Amino acid sequence: MNRVMSNKKIVALYIAPALFLILALIYVPIVQTGYFGLMKWNGIGEMEFIGLKNYAHLIQDSLFWKSAYHSLILAVFSTLSLIGYLFISMILAGKIKGADLLRKIYLIPMLLASVAIAQLWLKIYHPTNGILNSVLVSLGVENPPAWLAEPGIALYAIIVPIIWQYAGFYILIYYAALKNIPDSLEEAAKIDGATPLQIALKIKIPLIMNVIKVTIVLAVVGSLKYFDLIYVMTDGGPNNSSEVMASYMYHKAFKGFDFGYGSAIGFFLLIICLVVTYIIRKLTTQNDDIY
Repeated sequence: MNRVMSNKKIVALYIAPALFLILALIYVPIVQTGYFGLMKWNGIGEMEFIGLKNYAHLIQDSLFWKSAYHSLILAVFSTLSLIGYLFISMILAGKIKGADLLRKIYLIPMLLASVAIAQLWLKIYHPTNGILNSVLVSLGVENPPAWLAEPGIALYAIIVPIIWQYAGFYILIYYAALKNIPDSLEEAAKIDGATPLQIALKIKIPLIMNVIKVTIVLAVVGSLKYFDLIYVMTDGGPNNSSEVMASYMYHKAFKGFDFGYGSAIGFFLLIICLVVTYIIRKLTTQNDDIY
């Protein structure tokens, strides 16, 4: 094996397929997107080079910054929801009865397609026949809101199914990390008189902090580029009140037939995700000696 791995030609042969796929599916499209952002193009005819005009227009586009603000709100709620996911995973990892069944239940949203989840929540939010407003009416609320038709609450109404959709994913990650903590550490802490809260804060969370960092990055970056559920449920409406950066990019490129400007939005979104990821990693950097 060592002789094989020391042969650079064989190593290059093994790496070549994966390297080719990474270049073809990731880096080449990124470069193309940045290049198309320099063009005026409707996606069909000839491209016209206009330099940085698309990017200059992007900086001055109030609708884009409105959609960026909505993406930021989604990222904040998605990050805060990690606290709840972590709490649930700690309960499941605490050897409670029915933990296996609960884990399977939490994973159900992950098995459903986003379109199916959107259709389910459209029925829940239906202003007249939806289960949510039916419950509110039975509780005495005379005029329950039209959740997806009112600009002030549409975005927050969509955030709920988004958080629900990814609950099982993050709970499973935290659960697996917690189960890797040796039981002897918790038992020793109990002998020393530590409370369950102290064990969680002083032992469990520090030991899985690297995993928590990863989930924070996943939640924030995933929120910044989120698209599918919002597109199906509201298509960014009403009046752009639930528009996010990814849906705004889609509308400009595929509905407005402005692929140059849509590409500029997509490339700028990539830069934002990279910058945010770098900032999160810097803010969460700490001494990892305890790991």
